[in-house]
Amino acid sequence: MGQIITFGEVLMRISPTSNKKFIQSNVVEFYFGGTELNVGISIANFGGDVKHISAVSDDFIGETAISYIRKFGVDTSLISLSKRPLGVYFLEVGAVMRPSTISYNRSHSAFSEIVPEKVNWENALESGSWMHWTGITPALSKGAFDTLKAGLKLAREKGMTVSADPTYRSGLWNYDQDPKEALIELLNYSTIFIGGINEINEVLGTSFGYSNDDFIEASKQLMKAFPSIEKVFDKIRTSLNSSWHKIRARMWNGIEFKETEDLDITHVVDRIGTGDAFAAGLIYGLQQYDDYKAIEFASAACALKHTYEGDVNLTTLKEVTNILGGNTTGRLMR
Repeated sequence: MGQIITFGEVLMRISPTSNKKFIQSNVVEFYFGGTELNVGISIANFGGDVKHISAVSDDFIGETAISYIRKFGVDTSLISLSKRPLGVYFLEVGAVMRPSTISYNRSHSAFSEIVPEKVNWENALESGSWMHWTGITPALSKGAFDTLKAGLKLAREKGMTVSADPTYRSGLWNYDQDPKEALIELLNYSTIFIGGINEINEVLGTSFGYSNDDFIEASKQLMKAFPSIEKVFDKIRTSLNSSWHKIRARMWNGIEFKETEDLDITHVVDRIGTGDAFAAGLIYGLQQYDDYKAIEFASAACALKHTYEGDVNLTTLKEVTNILGGNTTGRLMR
């Protein structure tokens, strides 16, 4: 595996303990995360070489965030410092039929002021073989969009694999940029699409349903619209309630369709970052296995993230391979 490059905001998450609402508690806990960072740390936990590019606050909070990232072995040499504060979000964790709720405070964060001149992409991609982006980063500011675009353009010129998770969150796009046009522009630099029917419908303006046949046809149309995209991968979540989910994955690689079996998660500890865990498992898996085993690996990594508190998937390669071997009982290991 060559070096994996991730680019995105580092966030602090603040949450009451024990599934409480803020009004119930004077005690909170915090975690560091961020969509692309979650992917990078998870890949590093599997043994991958990862560099994360970002901007954090020039204070003890920013220093703590960098120390946290470094302890997983992620290269932080291109994380710059800013006089603006670190981005924060507040989470109330739901239970059973009560959903979790999130409030963001990131519009004037350290990362929101990033511009292309602050990232030396030639240096950043020198050892890179793969770059991953999501729809969160270009939504944050015009500078973040322009900086990401510059990195993706150079990555493709260098022949790197580029994976895209074009998540669309309407509440984040608060500057003068059409979200659909922005995502389309960035997808033209991408080779791997990580997303489902909703994401495909968003960029194509289509109305495909959720059946496997619709997924195959949607993937074909996506690959026709974006000839650089070679494979499409989709994580499917079935939520029985806030505490009980099922996860499976499916794929279309231009030749064949395949789908995994459901993994049953009967007690969700924390679902934040589970999509990032899937993307990380897929990126790692595609560099080690065939396409089908890669989505099995990604599904297992995603399912295991539901058992860890915090944004980051702390699971190891051994733990994922145990799940792939059929060991889903949670039996004590000595």
